[in-house]
Amino acid sequence: MTSVITLLTDYGLEDGYVAACHGVIAGIAPEARVIDVCHLIPSGDVRRGAAVLAQTIPYLPQGIHIGAVDPGAGGARRAVAVEAGGRVFIGPDNGLLSWAVHASGGAVAAYEISNSAHFLHPVSPTFHGRDVFAPVAGRLFGGLRTADLGPEVPLARLVSLPEPTSQLREGSVEGEVVSVDRYGNTQLSIAAGDLQALGVRVGDTLGVWLGRRQLALPFRETYAAVPPGELVAFADSAGLIAIAINSGDAAQRLGLPPGAHVRLSPTP
Repeated sequence: MTSVITLLTDYGLEDGYVAACHGVIAGIAPEARVIDVCHLIPSGDVRRGAAVLAQTIPYLPQGIHIGAVDPGAGGARRAVAVEAGGRVFIGPDNGLLSWAVHASGGAVAAYEISNSAHFLHPVSPTFHGRDVFAPVAGRLFGGLRTADLGPEVPLARLVSLPEPTSQLREGSVEGEVVSVDRYGNTQLSIAAGDLQALGVRVGDTLGVWLGRRQLALPFRETYAAVPPGELVAFADSAGLIAIAINSGDAAQRLGLPPGAHVRLSPTP
């Protein structure tokens, strides 16, 4: 039985946008438990939102999951409800939901959210989180079928972000920056298991290539294992390699935006 509705947005906490979404849900489904995943996604950063949702979804109960990082709100993009792994994901069809859907076992059905009978009226063209996604989530919690939201969308036509990839080759592993968190820690698409396959262990020194730059970083269990201000590589809570600075901003110091190419290797 669905017990939760979750919210991930880029609305911030300085205004009443998040509270408005909570209020709409409470008015329709007062018994629903609402979990705030994150509301500090950088404005319009669909990739960061996708990463946070995908890495959080394994720890959330099955339920209805709203994603509202939506730079195309008011434009031609469609709103969708996607069923995957016993969950329903609601949001813009801009790739935001795609990694979480994949992490839930893949989509089994999708519907365009177009039946305005389930919306809050009047509908603001720039606040679909409040006027479309929140009321639809509340009504689905109350028993509305996803098929009643609008026409079925062929799964192959859902917008998907390219999955972050890594590749082992010639004694090294290549990947990219998946996302940068609020501390400036840079999460790579390279899994801890990739380094283990290369023979790298905690306590070793790691060779890091950033374009033409080469660095030698300590590979430790946590950023706190090095003095403040020092760079370090470690396996983060998602099992991915991260580059950080103890009490500093690694992304800013190294100039590593999401998508930047990185190569790692053991050092002699």
